[in-house]
Amino acid sequence: MELLIVSLASLLAGLVDAIVGGGGLILLPALFATFPGAAPATLFGTNKSASIWGTAFATAQYSRKVDMPWRSLLPAAGAGLLGSLAGAWFVTQVDPSLFRKLLPVLLAVLLLYTLVKKDLGRSHAPRFAGAQEAWIAAGIGLLIGFYDGFFGPGTGSFLVFAYVRVLGYDFLNASAAAKMINVATNLAALALFTFKGHVWWHLALPMALANIVGSLIGTRLALKHGAGFVRHVFIFVVLALICKTAYDTWLKG
Repeated sequence: MELLIVSLASLLAGLVDAIVGGGGLILLPALFATFPGAAPATLFGTNKSASIWGTAFATAQYSRKVDMPWRSLLPAAGAGLLGSLAGAWFVTQVDPSLFRKLLPVLLAVLLLYTLVKKDLGRSHAPRFAGAQEAWIAAGIGLLIGFYDGFFGPGTGSFLVFAYVRVLGYDFLNASAAAKMINVATNLAALALFTFKGHVWWHLALPMALANIVGSLIGTRLALKHGAGFVRHVFIFVVLALICKTAYDTWLKG
């Protein structure tokens, strides 16, 4: 029964994550509810061991239908990996609890901006090209990769928003690009958790398979319905993130 619950949660997480990120909102609470006595680091590591596969498959699916900007994406992914490792190290030196209180406010600002700017991310009009785009994308990857290693919640949403607002992508292309960077940041985190022995591999395989199935469904939905659909899912996921992080920060006993 435990395996069934976490596998179904992994499938749904893969579906949501493939569209716009935020799969951790579903899978992590399911893991914590199913295994309340487990070490948090082990549940985080097990979550990464499943989600990285769904994200990788989503990247592959998007690359077949969307024109992926590999010349800027690969430096961004490399910078994201380094940033994630640096963030994971930094969290061992500094208490992130202060940032936890700020997160719901930052997400609320991001949501409000998206709602006010009704045309934001509806059309794909990249503002930069060549080396300039590569450097800016690498900066985005480094910054948000660091955040992912240091804290984590909402990484996919921050990546999508950065690509839309800074680089001028539409939501569909931004989501596709974010997946590639997320693979790199997840890989860095998974390597660290594996090195520390914080992965339950007996759960990882069935959860990974379920995550891939969900990812394939989510990618098809995003490609079929386009940028407008991805924007709506983005708004919903960010709203859910605000509620979850606000509850964890201010209301949880």
